[in-house]
Amino acid sequence: MDYSVVIPCYNEESNLGRLVDGLRPVLRDLGPAESTEVILVDDGSTDSTWPRLTRLAEEGLLGCTVRLERHEPNRGLGAALRTGFAASSGRIIITTDSDGTYRFSEIPKLMSRMSADVGIVTASPYHPEGGVQNVPPYRLILSRGSSLIYRALVDRRIHTYTALFRAYRSDVIKTVEFRSDGFLAVAELLVNAKLAGFRVVEYPAVLHSRVGGVSKARLARTIVAHVRFQFNILMRRMGYVRRRRSAEDATLELAQRR
Repeated sequence: MDYSVVIPCYNEESNLGRLVDGLRPVLRDLGPAESTEVILVDDGSTDSTWPRLTRLAEEGLLGCTVRLERHEPNRGLGAALRTGFAASSGRIIITTDSDGTYRFSEIPKLMSRMSADVGIVTASPYHPEGGVQNVPPYRLILSRGSSLIYRALVDRRIHTYTALFRAYRSDVIKTVEFRSDGFLAVAELLVNAKLAGFRVVEYPAVLHSRVGGVSKARLARTIVAHVRFQFNILMRRMGYVRRRRSAEDATLELAQRR
């Protein structure tokens, strides 16, 4: 496969019709049907998401290979991503929200930023050329605030660390670990890839409000997870600085002895 599109789903019965309508023409534009696959991961839905996904796959509504994965019960976004990645065979793996908060029609533009030396292309509504449309301010506190802290800790040139809408080279997915089962996984994967030396570029995008359903993010739990991870990054950075200073001191002492 050239492309694998991984889409986690949790109680998204009201959005699946829009998903099909929005994604089908994009998949057609990506290339021949046999070169693209879609992996839909039902993360323990309690509504009719799973039977509707099954029908979607059986009837070939997306016009390409569709693989279905299911968690029983709900395990979280990070766990759903790991399951989707394990089922993927594409050279490029695209992840996107099932609710269309980033428009499926933007996938070709996202892909246009991918080149031979790029490991990840990530959507970035907080980039100066990006934007946010009709999203309640309280929903942005976590993602915008977390991204500001990650910019200070990791790389200030990256404006958004929390967007699921991304394209990865398969070697990033195969070599970079992330442990979180929850929403932290999106930032954790990007940070770990960046610290491992992979090049990350941004695609300035517009983040839209949900059309149907409700957000599944648990703000308090996710905030705590981000704070703990950010503290770990800080400790790793401080340890690196201490080791570098010790090495510099040892080199200086050796030079003075000579």
